[in-house]
Amino acid sequence: MKYRPWEADASASFARRLGKSAQELDRTTGRDGCPDIWELDNGDIAVIGRDLTAAYLPRLPQDATVAADERIVVIPRVTLIAAKADIPDA
Repeated sequence: MKYRPWEADASASFARRLGKSAQELDRTTGRDGCPDIWELDNGDIAVIGRDLTAAYLPRLPQDATVAADERIVVIPRVTLIAAKADIPDA
């Protein structure tokens, strides 16, 4: 297996939401399809969004790659903007 400087830890738990819920941002009609950003208890970030890997992979910039175990996830701009205050500068 090839060395990777970072690996996702599947045992990490959801610690806190960054920003506002999809309901607060009017980006859902219920509990299904709720884009969200969460900080995990190990400091990593989990993003809940639409898997658009197949649509974007052919148009990926030359200096970007997607490994077999990765996906391109898209969230609404308002979701990231709402999380900005919860994301530390460093």
